[in-house]
Amino acid sequence: MGKITALAAVAVLALAGCGSDDDNGGGDDNNAGSSNTLDCDAADGDGPKVGVAYDVGGQGDKSFNDAAAVGVKKAVDELGATCTEAEAQDSEAESAREDRLRQLADAGHNPIIAVGFLYSEAVNKVAPDYPDVSFDVVDGFDPDDQPNDNVAYLGFAENEGSFLVGAAAAEKSQSDHVGFVGGVNSDLIKKFEAGYVAGAKAVNPDITVDVKYIEESDPSGFNDPAGGKAAATGMFDQGADVVYHAAGGSGAGVFQAAVEAGDGMWAIGVDSDQWQTASETEQPHILTSMLKRVDVATFDAINAVNDGSPLVSYQVYDLKVDGVGYATSGGFVDDIKGDLDGYADQIKSGEIKVPTAP
Repeated sequence: MGKITALAAVAVLALAGCGSDDDNGGGDDNNAGSSNTLDCDAADGDGPKVGVAYDVGGQGDKSFNDAAAVGVKKAVDELGATCTEAEAQDSEAESAREDRLRQLADAGHNPIIAVGFLYSEAVNKVAPDYPDVSFDVVDGFDPDDQPNDNVAYLGFAENEGSFLVGAAAAEKSQSDHVGFVGGVNSDLIKKFEAGYVAGAKAVNPDITVDVKYIEESDPSGFNDPAGGKAAATGMFDQGADVVYHAAGGSGAGVFQAAVEAGDGMWAIGVDSDQWQTASETEQPHILTSMLKRVDVATFDAINAVNDGSPLVSYQVYDLKVDGVGYATSGGFVDDIKGDLDGYADQIKSGEIKVPTAP
């Protein structure tokens, strides 16, 4: 059955197959991107009826949206959940996001998982009209500092996970020159930048870190592989040999740039273990990925509704609760894993305080 789009604001909701990836556990083993995908059409349990409003790029982005779908799949497998997916479109009006959420709520979904901070305003407007529905906004924020009793904001310590991959970049760099590509120049993505730079400089205070944002405010920066490739290619051409992206679907272009830059050039993935979904030509160039456990947060939100105690207000997933981390697929960081885990322990203990802004 079809997906809900911005053009379907008045259409009848239909169950949609959510192509996603299975989750095989916590920590470094996040396997978002495996072949064990979710099919909402086949979900027929009697558990929570989950509505998922994806961000731009939707299912199949091999990153942020797919990580959320991993949590939905776990809820289908373990809680007997059923699900419906909806997807944001590039440059859509704010009203389209509101309509998408209302359609899911009117169809009886509870909880509704809104994937991405761009849903914050829409949830703030829609949630009061559906007091019995739990809304959970991944990376969300309360626009007016007056939280609704039926809204939870699922946040992550992206700066902490980014610190670890920044340290990995610095340890593996042969040129003492690395880069960062962000999708959109926002406070959220700046958390990734800040942690990455801090981690790299913890290893090598004199390292050069190039920073480039694909878009200043347009969310299309998260779905622009050509823009990601151009940004990363410029960095490789200027001498960087490791480039980390926090750019959603645009990261595919960063991987392509690393391949074309040649042997010894590395890219670092984000959100899920992107080595798992990379092509055979890309895999030798993906050093690691910063794991942002959107799957964990998504499942927690669904499970909380299933238990009758929905999440509310701000929830933070940090290193202490395995909310963030780094991937080891490919074996490229095996020789420095002790160093990275040592940094992680210092962050958990508070010995290292990772900045949240550049």
